[in-house]
Formats: sequence, C-alpha cells, structure tokens
Amino acid sequence: MIAAYGIANLLQSVAATRTTLHHTFDPGLLLRLAGHRTYLVGLGCQMLGFVLAFLARRDLPLFLVQASVAAGLGVTALLGVLVLKWRLPAAEVLLLVLLLVGITALVLAAKPAPSRHLGTAGTVGLVVALGVIGGLGFFAVRLHGAPGSVALGSLAGLAFSAAAVAARPLASVPSMDALPRDPLLYLLIAHSIVGQLLLGLAMQRGSTTAAVAAMDAAGAVPAAIVGLLLLGDRIWPGREWLAGVGFLVTLTAVLGLTRYAEPQHQHTLVPGQRGPELPELSRPGPATRSGRRMLPDRPAPGVRRSAPVAPVPRR
Repeated sequence: MIAAYGIANLLQSVAATRTTLHHTFDPGLLLRLAGHRTYLVGLGCQMLGFVLAFLARRDLPLFLVQASVAAGLGVTALLGVLVLKWRLPAAEVLLLVLLLVGITALVLAAKPAPSRHLGTAGTVGLVVALGVIGGLGFFAVRLHGAPGSVALGSLAGLAFSAAAVAARPLASVPSMDALPRDPLLYLLIAHSIVGQLLLGLAMQRGSTTAAVAAMDAAGAVPAAIVGLLLLGDRIWPGREWLAGVGFLVTLTAVLGLTRYAEPQHQHTLVPGQRGPELPELSRPGPATRSGRRMLPDRPAPGVRRSAPVAPVPRR
C-alpha cells in the first residue's frame, strides 16, 4: 500500500501540472486528467493502494493504516530524486526519517481487531461531512501557490479520512453480497471522488510534497479519533505510550514537510490558457539622463530577433 500510494502521488502530480490550471471547483478536471496516460497509470496505482488499504482496515486500527498512508510521501520523494532529479533540503530528508520512525512505533503498538458497526448517527455524520468538505473546497480553490496546495490538500485529507471511516466497517462485513445494500459503500465512493478532485487541484498549485503532506496530516487525526472511540480500534496493553509517541512523531514529520516543501515544478501553460500580461510596446519607457524616452529594443536590419529564453524553474 505504501509503495503503491507513493508511485501514484508522483505520477498524478506530473499529470496535474500538464493540465490546464483550474480556478474553480470543477469536476471536469478529473476528465481532463483522465486524458493523460501518466495520470491513468497513477490512478491505477492509487486504486491498488486503496484495495490493499481496504483489506488492511479489516483487522488493523485506523491510526496505523492512515498513518501508514503518509509513509507513501517518502516513496514519492525518493522517486522524485531518482527519476525527476528533485533536490530535497536537508530538513526535508530529516523529516522523512522521522516519518519512518513514527510509522515503526505505530506498527509495534497496534493490536489487530475487527471493527464495530458505525451506526445511523455515524452514517449521517459522514453525509454532513461530505457537504461541508465540498463547500469549503468551493472557496479554497480560489487560493494559489503554497496556501492553495496546503488548504486543498487538507480538505482532500479530510475527505479520504471520512472514506477510511466508512471503509473500516465495510471491510468487516460477513459477505460480499451485503456491500451493495450498505450506504457506507456509496459514502466511501463519494468521499473518494471529492478527495481525488481536491488532491488534483492541490497538486496544480505548487509543491507535491506540501499537497500530499497536508492531505496526510489532515486525514490521520480524525480517522484515528473515530476509530478509537467508535470502531473498536485497539492498542496492545502497556504500549499506549508507544502509540502516542509514534502518532505524534508521524504527525509532526508530516506537518513539518508542509513547512519546508518547495515547488518541485511549475505549472506549464497549455494551448488555450492565457499567460501573464506583457507590457505594451507603445507604452513610454523610462526616461534617460537627457530626458529622452527609451524605446523598446529593436533588432538591426537583416537580423532576426532571437526567441525569448524560458525562465529556469526553482528546482
């Protein structure tokens, strides 16, 4: 699951930056992304990770499974360095090491146990959460740069967290025939689609690491609380301190990655998308010492003007 999610994050990020930048909460982004082979491969890896996570939630507590999803960020960063030649700051490397330590502590503290039924109140709560997350996403999509990546990534994490809460009881159903009759299945699908849209919008606005880290940070805490309080998640006796330390270290590492992450790539313009406005050539230039205006630079007769040099990305 960790490896599958790490590969999916990288491939979907590359596809998102090759798609027209969206400034509205438009589901059409998913259709445009589906036109990229890279995104489809990444989506296949994400579906594989989703299936493996679904099977893991049948016996493992949500605080372990959701925190383990965050470990996919380390795979994403490693592949980015090896394949796309990303350069990670030393602080980001240290935070990835802390992330691994935190996940290890959670693995040692988690006690396998089947899930309890969520109940009608829990199902209604998931419906309300779907409306709230969608409404906040409508406004958060107007943010740009790192704030937009973090805000939209956080909302995506809440949506995926709600999907995980729905998946934990679903994974414990006695037979597959009961799945189509369970409303949790459709809430799982709805939250996953909303989360996928929000994640795609977040990846268009800046750092992949920031978007995914914000998603993992926002998605880990609610699912862990609901799992422990309502779904019967358990910790081995005497290891409560280890679970607390592991979860705190994991969350700190993920939140720290949102602070130190920088854009690994810039969004590229595609046909039909307007770029930044250029100054008009007829506009007067700055005055010289003699009081005369400087005209736009013109090539000498018979000499062709060279093409403008593209700006060098930050990374």
